[in-house]
Amino acid sequence: EPPDTPTNFSCHTQDMRTITCTWSQGGDTYLYGRHSPKYTLSEEYSKKTVPCTVSCSEQCSCSWDIGQQRSFNVTVTVENPLGRKAAVDVFDVTHRIYPAAPFQLWEECMDKEITLYWKHRNKGIELFCQAEVLQPDGKTELRNSSNTHLHYASVTLGGLQPYTEYTVRVHCGAAKHFWTWSEWSETLTIRTKEAAPSGKLDIWREITPVLGGRNVTLFWKQGPGFRANGRSISYEVTWAKVEDGSKPGSISLSSAYNSTSISIDNHSYRISIMAKNSVSYSLPSVLIIPKDTGNSIFNSGLFFSFLGTKELKEEQVIGTNHGIFISWEPRHAYESYIIDWCNFPMLQPCDLQWKKFGPNTSSALINSAAFDPGVRYNFHIYGSVANTAFLLEKKTGYVKELPPLLDPTVEKVELSFNEVTLSWDSYRANESQSGFVRGYHVYVSPMQEDCSLKGSKKHVLPDDSVLCRYTIDNPEERRYTVKHLLPNTKYKLAVKAYSGGGETPIVNFIYIDTPFNSNTLYLLVLLVIVPALVAAICRWKLKWVKEHCCPVIPSPNKSTVLSFKEFKIGSEKVLKISDCIPDMLAVDSKAEAQKL
Repeated sequence: EPPDTPTNFSCHTQDMRTITCTWSQGGDTYLYGRHSPKYTLSEEYSKKTVPCTVSCSEQCSCSWDIGQQRSFNVTVTVENPLGRKAAVDVFDVTHRIYPAAPFQLWEECMDKEITLYWKHRNKGIELFCQAEVLQPDGKTELRNSSNTHLHYASVTLGGLQPYTEYTVRVHCGAAKHFWTWSEWSETLTIRTKEAAPSGKLDIWREITPVLGGRNVTLFWKQGPGFRANGRSISYEVTWAKVEDGSKPGSISLSSAYNSTSISIDNHSYRISIMAKNSVSYSLPSVLIIPKDTGNSIFNSGLFFSFLGTKELKEEQVIGTNHGIFISWEPRHAYESYIIDWCNFPMLQPCDLQWKKFGPNTSSALINSAAFDPGVRYNFHIYGSVANTAFLLEKKTGYVKELPPLLDPTVEKVELSFNEVTLSWDSYRANESQSGFVRGYHVYVSPMQEDCSLKGSKKHVLPDDSVLCRYTIDNPEERRYTVKHLLPNTKYKLAVKAYSGGGETPIVNFIYIDTPFNSNTLYLLVLLVIVPALVAAICRWKLKWVKEHCCPVIPSPNKSTVLSFKEFKIGSEKVLKISDCIPDMLAVDSKAEAQKL
């Protein structure tokens, strides 16, 4: 195949003494040996063939001396027995300077400044150089320098952080008629010198009353505005009474510590914590522990105000997948707010954490990698003024509620023929639960049939059996009466606590038998037994009853007609025949007739 036209043909100089031209060779011609492509270079202005030897690997190049000529029209020609192709480059050599890469870098270092030096091979050429600075966070920054001497050049890199590693490299280009940058120099890693720690430590405290005084646990951490600025640091803790000039106490701790405990009496104390390195100390972080007047308003459920104190109530808060949202009532008296909590509330130490907020903030989303579902976290909100913190509000909540771990144990069952009363007085809905206990469910069902008790709701178990469910929405209620039961019937019952996370499956039931209804027995006695007894007595005394209640011949002495006064003679009742006309007269026996 015939050769391809050379591509990317370009010529340049590094030292104004030698020109180098480079180009990319084309595809394979499949001709080899004496038939392979041959390259030649010629210069149009001088009408000469360029005296250089072509070498090709990844790309082809050819170099020759410039002499006194400055303008060039160079043609590269490639040919083989099947064809010929050419490419042209016209240029002024002073506009085609491609400097050699800087070499032999060294530095002079301060705590916030580095002066970087390097050597170059481009004698007599004015260069413009750039230093690339790789920051610790991975970002890069370019700094320009035109400070070029005969044998070396330099650039001053300011605005750096003390005791910090930076990686630098340099490249240069012609200051006049810039064409392209040189290759980068080798990289140099430099650490700035140490300086005093900058910023303040973020500090907090926990106060525990003891006999005759208080134990104060101090905590500190390196906040966003703090820098150690040194190889190693230590911490200096001092404390002294505010009221008098007594000698302060102090303690020094290595960098391995982020807390310590001190004991103080009931006076007001000023506590200061500083970081220290081999150069100097940081600015002090200060806490004031007020005098203990008997009302512990700093770590307890008492709330400070300028009008006095009042008892704090713990407010429930609900979490999300992103954390627990805390809000509080803003108060103009405070310079900042602090929220503290324990990452592991069931452990000791509990890994106390805290966050500080500005005076215009009244809410925050608190999150932590340590937060787990089903764990209750307690938050204390403080207001701070003049380095003194006062407890303002208390919150408690879960990132996610789970069903209560513990269910009520029914301790007392009061039973009648149509109702049962259950009691679980010892049940405590405390912090060990995995959710806020919001109430209870009482489940009832007969042993062998579906339940449809009045006042309840239908509840279907996973096995498709049906229970009646009563809801108690007061977690402080510890007693419930199930009514409208049937006498002489078997029932199974269960009591479950529920939270915002639901409740656990029912495992254990209570089994009861309602007694027979005694009122039904009394009614049976009145309606059946008493009449039967009366009938039996009447049958036994039939003759006596018949004679006294319904005789065949009425006795005159028992007649109401003879009860009037005018029909009596003395004490005897007398019936006058003329006054009473009988419809019929009958005589039962002679004896009776004779008597009459």
